[in-house]
Amino acid sequence: MESPRIDPVMFGVAFAIVVCAAGPILLAPHEAGEIIVATYDWIANTLGLVYQWGVYGIIGFLGWLAFGPHGHRRLGKPEDRPDFATHSWIAMLFCAGVGAALIYWATIEWTYYIDKPPFGAAPGSPEAISWATSYGIFHWGPVAWAIYALPTVAIAWEYYTRGVPYLRLSTACHTLFGGRGEQSGPARALDSIFMLALLMGAGTSIGLSVPMISASLADALGITRTLALDIGTVGCCVVLLALAAWAGLSKGIARVAEMNVSVALGLLLLVLIAGPTLFILRTGTESIGFMLQNMMRMVTYTDPVGRTGFVEDWTIFYWAWWIAYGPFVGLFVARVSRGRTLRELIVSMSVFGSLGSAAFYVVLGNYALWLDLNAILPVREILRTQDPAEAISAVIGTLPMGRVAQFIFGAMAIVFIAATYNSKVYALAACTTRKLPAGQDPARWNRMFWAIGLGMLPIALMAVEGGIKVAKSAVLVASLPLLVVSLLMCMNLRKSLKQVVAEEAAAP
Repeated sequence: MESPRIDPVMFGVAFAIVVCAAGPILLAPHEAGEIIVATYDWIANTLGLVYQWGVYGIIGFLGWLAFGPHGHRRLGKPEDRPDFATHSWIAMLFCAGVGAALIYWATIEWTYYIDKPPFGAAPGSPEAISWATSYGIFHWGPVAWAIYALPTVAIAWEYYTRGVPYLRLSTACHTLFGGRGEQSGPARALDSIFMLALLMGAGTSIGLSVPMISASLADALGITRTLALDIGTVGCCVVLLALAAWAGLSKGIARVAEMNVSVALGLLLLVLIAGPTLFILRTGTESIGFMLQNMMRMVTYTDPVGRTGFVEDWTIFYWAWWIAYGPFVGLFVARVSRGRTLRELIVSMSVFGSLGSAAFYVVLGNYALWLDLNAILPVREILRTQDPAEAISAVIGTLPMGRVAQFIFGAMAIVFIAATYNSKVYALAACTTRKLPAGQDPARWNRMFWAIGLGMLPIALMAVEGGIKVAKSAVLVASLPLLVVSLLMCMNLRKSLKQVVAEEAAAP
């Protein structure tokens, strides 16, 4: 079989985006950090409500799609069946949507909420603790996975059912664009926006995760964490990425995803058994119930009177992050979802993705909370005086054989990054391929190129002053145009489904 050829225009655009995004940040990190943060503040405060209303629309549309008259429709021909076993498929969709950032936020996110809780709760009070242990589960829950599911369904429908022979974000709008398809100006623009958002989202996630990994490995080995160690950690991730990209989708990416899920479950079991098991389970049970009881309130919270900044700093950031990530997650999950029904795809992503994310928050977050409340480890104080990476490493260091646990944790997080960024590499390679018929993968050298190129922007962001704020700001800026793209995907799906219904009615 002939190797798929690259699209020189899209390959050049993607390469230019990497260079133009990383170059100025490396050359002027301080100024770049200030500009990115200022842009974040303007978007979050001025357009934050647009993000919230956009999310409401996505949830409503997907609900109609999954449980309406089209939920039974299969991605592909009516006789097609799934290419991957269900357990491998679930592992790949979960790993595509999370990453080492899940470990990062699951361990420490509660600390930001307990001291500055929403809804006017008193800092440090039992009510503040309830909000603190529930809000992270909410942010990584069904809303997040619904945002992921929209581009997944939109791309998979056109690619498999309508036979569009290329795998890009513009595939999701093929019926609207028509004519020259991927060669048209709007399609090119859409794919360029997608690649920018993917790279900024990747930079944010790795920029947050790598310091955490470096701190754990440094503490385990008894050495000082430096920028060189951070860059070396990125190098390790790139090597794993390149190996998986070389092996391909079935042999490389699927196996890394399965291994990643197994290792992660092992870590959670270790913390659950070695830690305060009853406290973790009791708090987790209450947190999930509290979140479900207050979900409508949390989804619609705008803080119009207090204007504390909680919504802009957290909920808007997360919705923007998922929107920026959504197209790449959608492209990858679409590729591995042939033979699934629309209902199966939407429900599986919402349920299994939410449950997997909640498990990390329940176990890691509540373990860290227990350490802080019982004065075993001042997690919040470490966070105030040092940085999040050091706090996370200190939490893991309290486990039996602390240094060994820190080393295993760091190694596992590297695998977590590699498993997630495999799908990003695949998405970039697919987007820069001219035509990619169903069942084929992008050229091996193309996948290898992006496995290496994807490490540039995270290294640049790590050099910027401002830490978490800058990383969060970068993804919000990149996500803004994708709000409009989400509307286009809904319009395209509705139009395409109407065409299918008309074709079926006209058939003899």
